[in-house]
Amino acid sequence: MTIRLTWKRAVAGLLGIVLAGLLFAWSGVFNIAASSGHWAVTEWFLHWTMRNSVRTHSFFDSPKDPIATDGGLVSAAGHFAAACASCHGAPGQRPSPVMQKAMPPAPDLAINARQWTDGQLFYILRHGVKYSGMPAWAGAKRDGEIRRMVAFVRRLPDMTPAQYRALSGQAQGAGTADVRALGSNVLAGCVACHGTDGRGRGQPDIPILGGQHPRYLEAALAAYADGRRASAVMANAAAILTADERRELAAHFAALPGLRADAVPRGDPRARVIVERGLPERQLPACASCHGAGKPQPLLVGQRATYIATRLRYWKGDGKEIDARLPQNVMPVIARRIPEELIDPLARYLAGEAR
Repeated sequence: MTIRLTWKRAVAGLLGIVLAGLLFAWSGVFNIAASSGHWAVTEWFLHWTMRNSVRTHSFFDSPKDPIATDGGLVSAAGHFAAACASCHGAPGQRPSPVMQKAMPPAPDLAINARQWTDGQLFYILRHGVKYSGMPAWAGAKRDGEIRRMVAFVRRLPDMTPAQYRALSGQAQGAGTADVRALGSNVLAGCVACHGTDGRGRGQPDIPILGGQHPRYLEAALAAYADGRRASAVMANAAAILTADERRELAAHFAALPGLRADAVPRGDPRARVIVERGLPERQLPACASCHGAGKPQPLLVGQRATYIATRLRYWKGDGKEIDARLPQNVMPVIARRIPEELIDPLARYLAGEAR
């Protein structure tokens, strides 16, 4: 007997397969329990698909310049210790047995990191991986944070437990009287990156907190906690704090020696003009009109130059001065009016670095 294949029969067959699949899914027979694991062929196929996807998309969506760096890894290490180590483990630290029961379990980065290029690691960190528990980066447009994390992960295979503890701050600060006064689970995470003196452990990306306005620090923590300020590192740290803890932390760091309202900047005279008078022809107000002694905005004089420059470039975005699609908050608008060639001189002037 010969069965003739027609379009109607082909369509009916396809519909039958789809309906059978839907019936199978509706029945609940398929076991979605993580404890059941995957068939070997399923696990191979999913990982093969993921690797192909990362390889293709990272080619178009990752920096082309080298990411590796020898400095600025303290904040990445601190974030890794707080948000990543429980799943992936760390040098001298096993991952949480509970998190390793996920399906798939998070890989050991001391081994797995060698299998990816810097660009591929950047893509995975920025976008996460579906169906794996690996989240996307929580801070929008904070590529600097991702780059530092890539550099940190790249070093994990050769990092000793002592080096990891030193970078992540686990080797210092946790036993001081100040920490005990505020609660070891509150201040220890802060001093891991910001240092017991509030000076950021000399890191280029971590601001000096000592001497800053307490109300500004408290408001910044609240903004990170509710998403009004973007930073995966700070959002993760601030999310667990109560309002009282934010207030106590702000008061603690503000009371430390550091920034001073009476400090006098020095350096490039072009930067001095911007700070004291602004650039009226560009509708750029003077920095001193909002920042300084008795002013509502944070103290800038004496702040780390690299931090100031990075923040200005973050606000500046792609450099367009007028674009209705860009944020219209005060600082993004102001930053877009600062000439690019004056950002570094301005940052060094406010930091007091004469060059």
